[in-house]
Amino acid sequence: MNMNRRGFIKTSIAGAVGAALYGSHALAAHHGGKKRVVVVGGGIGGATTAKYIKKYDPSIDVTLIEPNPHYYTCFMSNEVLGGHRQMDSIRFDYEGLKKKGIRVVQDTVTDIDAAGQIVRTASGKTYQYDRCVVSPGVDFKYEAIPGYSKAVAESSIPHAWKAGPQTEMLRKQLEAMPDGGTFVMVPPPNPFRCPPGPYERVSQIASYFKEHKPNCKIVILDPKNKFSKFGLFMDGWKRHYGYGTDKSMITWIPADKGGKVIKIDPDTKTVHAEAGTFKADVLNIIPPQKAGAIAFKTGLTKGDWCPVDHMTFESTLKKNIHVVGDSSIASPLPKSGYAANSEAKICAAAIVSLLNGKKMPEPSWVNTCYSIIAPGDGISVAMVYAYENGKIIKVKGSGGLTGKYDPELRKREEMYAHSWFNNITADVFG
Repeated sequence: MNMNRRGFIKTSIAGAVGAALYGSHALAAHHGGKKRVVVVGGGIGGATTAKYIKKYDPSIDVTLIEPNPHYYTCFMSNEVLGGHRQMDSIRFDYEGLKKKGIRVVQDTVTDIDAAGQIVRTASGKTYQYDRCVVSPGVDFKYEAIPGYSKAVAESSIPHAWKAGPQTEMLRKQLEAMPDGGTFVMVPPPNPFRCPPGPYERVSQIASYFKEHKPNCKIVILDPKNKFSKFGLFMDGWKRHYGYGTDKSMITWIPADKGGKVIKIDPDTKTVHAEAGTFKADVLNIIPPQKAGAIAFKTGLTKGDWCPVDHMTFESTLKKNIHVVGDSSIASPLPKSGYAANSEAKICAAAIVSLLNGKKMPEPSWVNTCYSIIAPGDGISVAMVYAYENGKIIKVKGSGGLTGKYDPELRKREEMYAHSWFNNITADVFG
């Protein structure tokens, strides 16, 4: 990434956040009684929305409901699988949000009464709201792969696409693999959370094998013919893992070469694909994805995802409920942690504006996605987005991909990736 492009993105980020922040600070004068916002889901989208609503207007009563005491970031979890990071480093709690005056409730939301504007939880409690934010992340379409199921994922063949216990399970399986064994991955079809993620995972696992189990092989059975950062990954796999040669550690089988999976046998970890039958020592299935379960139960979905007004991220199906993060339909924004963080800030500004009867600031968004192919070899894709004619659009010339291989620049990209991780997690949970 050259400095001109990085400088432009940095300026755009400051403009986007500044417009929302300073615009909504002017809105903080309250009219009438206490305003109440309930946020469902404490991931990147939900936690950021809660924090920034309180930041933009401290007089608003904000309640965040999340069943888990800790959140594990999916971004950087691939480094755990590669042995370059510990699980503790991707685990965050909600103490920082509590200190901001946000009520954090550890409970599971079972229903949202959109007409009555009430959130109900498994413990039997109810929470009244003026505005509700739903950020449930993704759920999985296990049934799309015959032989796979939630029970199988949690017991023996993890997807590890929600970081936490399954990440630890997959790491232990990789550690237990014999040198000379085979790791088979089945990535999901589009759209899904973190488009480059499966291929960074392959890269990280290959880096672990290269150092500790050099005779291991990786097979990717892909339902797609191309993926995010395709050229950069292919180039990196050639340099680090012999891709395209007889000694390649990685074999990628795309859809047009028979990569589509027909079924799996979980007992033998055998995958039956159009290209043939593949026996794995460690099998990683990442199923097709859809919006989180509460979005379906609440009637927020159209198809697999949640349609929203891109100015405010308010649901187009249920009034006074907003949906941010992976579950929302926000194309061309990807389903990523950085995009969720950016969407949440815009949503927070919109909610503060709406509750105070003021005009919503003009929104803009940003996304940068880093991937680490090998230690010292980082790559990225970035883009700034604007609002035009009711839709999110890419700002022409605002982003792009990492350029041709330069060892010093790639080391710097890895440093940027780790710095970004520290900054965004501090922004969300600090």
